[in-house]
Amino acid sequence: MTLRPVLLLSLLLSAALPAFAENAAPKITVLYDAFGDDPALEKDWGFAALIEVDGQRILFDTGNDAETFRRNVAAKGVDLADLDMVVMSHRHADHMAGLSVVLEANPDVAIHAPQEGFGIYGSSLPSSFYRKDDALPARMRYFDGAPPETLHFGTAWSGAKLQPIAQTTEIAPGVWAIATVSDVPGTRELRELSLAVRTPQGLLLVVGCSHPGLPVIVAEAAKLDPDIHLVIGGFHYVSADDAAIAGVVEALAPYDIDFIAPGHCTGEATFAALQRAYGDRYLYAGLGATLVLDSAAGPDRPRGAAAVFDDAARTAYRALALRGDHVHDHSAGR
Repeated sequence: MTLRPVLLLSLLLSAALPAFAENAAPKITVLYDAFGDDPALEKDWGFAALIEVDGQRILFDTGNDAETFRRNVAAKGVDLADLDMVVMSHRHADHMAGLSVVLEANPDVAIHAPQEGFGIYGSSLPSSFYRKDDALPARMRYFDGAPPETLHFGTAWSGAKLQPIAQTTEIAPGVWAIATVSDVPGTRELRELSLAVRTPQGLLLVVGCSHPGLPVIVAEAAKLDPDIHLVIGGFHYVSADDAAIAGVVEALAPYDIDFIAPGHCTGEATFAALQRAYGDRYLYAGLGATLVLDSAAGPDRPRGAAAVFDDAARTAYRALALRGDHVHDHSAGR
């Protein structure tokens, strides 16, 4: 049988598509945030982003409201059934509410989440964690005095393929979940995962809320690769005073960061300070933005002075920030 030229070309292109996908430039798309310039998406306080690299599709966080997340995902044409993995940054609701939507579409997807002793993502502890008193009668003792060697704790997502992470781990070739722990008043002992992806341009660092401190996370990322091409996500200075904001700008200065794209809980005053500090290396990455890492010159996004909020975006961000549970003390010296 002789194939017609058009059909033969179509078959050849179809066979080549996976290779094109694997060799495509890494990119990240913001699916959930309280500011942005895409009218097809619904703004809300929270964060979610899709990272596509080396043929893999990684969802980072799932936003604040399941139905808003569902609509935004649909508007961007994202098929959750095609996800290769999910990374949940931490246990706050504005980052995890859409996980149920993900599991509807992809119940067997691997979900990497912070390991905590008693956490919503489930965990386990050796039964030796509690003191025992053999003098008590069995009816007064846990498990009648004969506990299992390991105690397993439940999760809000029964049946989900949750994979707790306690320390920085390479979860795929060139992809790491960076584990840090907050020592900041208001979130002390909260465990958080950030995502680091090696790209031809340098390291892509995606942060959810940076509760342990953005400089702490950047320092951990620099141990993997000191050449950091882009830092994107929530920096958690939404209520910070000027001294604290100046402090984080100063703390980031020694690191080799090509571009910075703050979002979510970074805060308006911190947006402005980072814009001044980084100039054209400051990228606008609001809701719906897609940043393609295909050039040393950085993603093709509004940058520097062109990355400012308009009045409508500023008003919406302020209103949604008031609804977010992010008012922690970021005054200098705390």
